[in-house]
Amino acid sequence: MVDTLGVAVVGFGWMGRVHTQAYARVAHHYPGLGLRPELVTVAEEVPGRAEEAAARFGFASTARDWREVAADPRVRAVSITAPNFLHREIGVAMAEAGKHIWIEKPVGLTAEDARAVADAVATSGVQGTVGFNYRNAPAVAHARELIASGEIGAVTHVRVRLFSDYAAHPLGALTWRYERERGGSGVLGDLASHGVDLARFLLGEITALAADTAVFIPERARPTGATAGHALAAGGEPGPVENEDYVNCLLRFASGARGVLEACRVSVGEQNNYGFEVHGTRGAVFWDFRRMGELGVSRGDSYQDQPVSTLYVGPGHGDYGAFQPGAASSMGYDDLKVVEAQHFLRSIAEGTAHGATLEDAVRSAAALDAMSRSAESGAWVSLA
Repeated sequence: MVDTLGVAVVGFGWMGRVHTQAYARVAHHYPGLGLRPELVTVAEEVPGRAEEAAARFGFASTARDWREVAADPRVRAVSITAPNFLHREIGVAMAEAGKHIWIEKPVGLTAEDARAVADAVATSGVQGTVGFNYRNAPAVAHARELIASGEIGAVTHVRVRLFSDYAAHPLGALTWRYERERGGSGVLGDLASHGVDLARFLLGEITALAADTAVFIPERARPTGATAGHALAAGGEPGPVENEDYVNCLLRFASGARGVLEACRVSVGEQNNYGFEVHGTRGAVFWDFRRMGELGVSRGDSYQDQPVSTLYVGPGHGDYGAFQPGAASSMGYDDLKVVEAQHFLRSIAEGTAHGATLEDAVRSAAALDAMSRSAESGAWVSLA
């Protein structure tokens, strides 16, 4: 018998829509879950946005204040897709109200924020899943298996990149994303948080790092109305960009491996250029998000002039089989969020965490805080 799970979405920008669509699709791809999400309510403070979401996606009710969701007995699980500065308050309140939470990264503005939400989840006995979606790509899951099995030997070094142009336009609106108090550390929380999670997912814990950051577009125009996504603004009052456009970071891992993580939100000519290169003593693996179903693999005993082959992921890799019956058929970004929804619902059904957890968010946030301290001091920072 399938149990119905009342769910709510708090914050209905682009990511709120992605979560909603994942709830709608998850039973199609994972019919044996035992939980069927039911869209109970959507909370959004921008006038009209919640009503539009309800009409489009079938939420039973709407709210302007997320506190109404915390008090609603119909709601057993909540997607928190509001801006970063609200993550801690909403996350703690929902957990304390006995709601399971699926919360977007970076889970607040600091490691202290992420820890507060993690502690609330642990104390309340609810489940918490975090939106580190790139680890859900079947090629990434297979890369992790190859690394763990020793197929490429002992890992020597990794390079993780996350380049995008979403903030490259000088007329990009000065939204909350660019304010320290509401957007936190800028590209660190937005993109580098994913990079840290990928690095940890593939190689294990980071023990120390050294970082450099920069702001390349120091001033933007304030928007004159409600915004969604990365809107442009012209004619508004100019204001300062308070957080980072760029970060470059050296990493040391507990295994002895070394790494480089680089992220930028103002990279003209780059659209979602995310990926990694992991080198070992006998081989290497390469992944590019824009070719999500492919994994470059070099392995063998040649060492020098060893070729790289392209592996097209198929039903035997990660969660690919839940979406396509044969190798080399494409998956997309939204599919990764369906995998994430499955992890969330499975965690609730089984009472055991699956996928990225609040502890992963805490580890990522601690690394981001260390990057900020390192960039300010110019010194290596230990994560011990």
